[in-house]
Amino acid sequence: MTDVHLIGIDIAKRVFQAHAINEKGETLWQKKLSRTQFDKFIREIPATLVAMETCGGAHHWGRVAQSVGHEVQLIPPQYVKPYVRRHKSDAIDAAAIAEAATRPSMKFVAVKSETQQSRSARFRTRELFVRQRTQLINALGGHLLEFGIALPQGQNSVQPLLRNAEAAVQTQVPRPMQPIARTYIRQIIALTEQITAYEKALRKEARENTEMKRMQSMPAIGPITALAVEAFCPPMQDFKTGRNFAAWLGLVPRQNSTGGKRKYGRITKMGQRDIRRLLIIGAMSQIAASKRAPERADPWLLDMLKRKPRLVAGVALANRMARRLWAMLKTKRDYEIQGAAA
Repeated sequence: MTDVHLIGIDIAKRVFQAHAINEKGETLWQKKLSRTQFDKFIREIPATLVAMETCGGAHHWGRVAQSVGHEVQLIPPQYVKPYVRRHKSDAIDAAAIAEAATRPSMKFVAVKSETQQSRSARFRTRELFVRQRTQLINALGGHLLEFGIALPQGQNSVQPLLRNAEAAVQTQVPRPMQPIARTYIRQIIALTEQITAYEKALRKEARENTEMKRMQSMPAIGPITALAVEAFCPPMQDFKTGRNFAAWLGLVPRQNSTGGKRKYGRITKMGQRDIRRLLIIGAMSQIAASKRAPERADPWLLDMLKRKPRLVAGVALANRMARRLWAMLKTKRDYEIQGAAA
């Protein structure tokens, strides 16, 4: 164990594979461990460098390893794949993880805290409930349309929709269809109550958390976007520049350059999709506001809208918002309006 420089670990639900190498990259030993054995193993071995893929449970085991003195490196799976040799097995994957971790240019993922993961679970749960409610509303609307009843559209009209649906069930819907429609209505009401409860808790946390309050000082950044940044983003100190942060979100153009000629295409969409989507939605709301009140809009945005299509301008503004978020969080300063837009 004293010669061990790095241990690559392939994580699974029940079976774990460990691959140890020395400073020269030579294999020292390989171990196959059950979940209970791995927990004991990671706590008993001398402190060393531990590398794992960022899969389910990686952040938990990363925290466990850090708590007993290990240095943890989490590697995105797509960066490990080029080091997998020929076939696919747990032992081969563990060896690939160990080899990938030795590369000087390798990019690693910061281990998330329990608070961060709890926030991300809350965010994902709310998103899931919103999608399920939309599915139920669409299904109910489709069924009632077969009986000549058209319900109002839009998520902001959930309560009017439910009132109209209940009234239609009592008066216009055939008797065999009534219990089915009422089942849909009960499910929509239950999900709406859950979504409302999550949003109240979210807004309360957004008011009490300093970093989330700072983010909301920027136009088009609300509590949901602020929560997503807090839940999914590593520390801003991990990014050298705002452009690196925008690239991590997938908001930079895809490059396909060769022969000294630069060719840029659409944005990569290779980063954190939830934050990217929310920033683009916020940017589009800024564009809509600039149409209503151009005298209060950012001159840069108005100039961009003259030269580029609306969606392209929205993505460009989302990129700009990401860079500003990076600067705000790294310097611990609130958003400052500059220039003519002030």
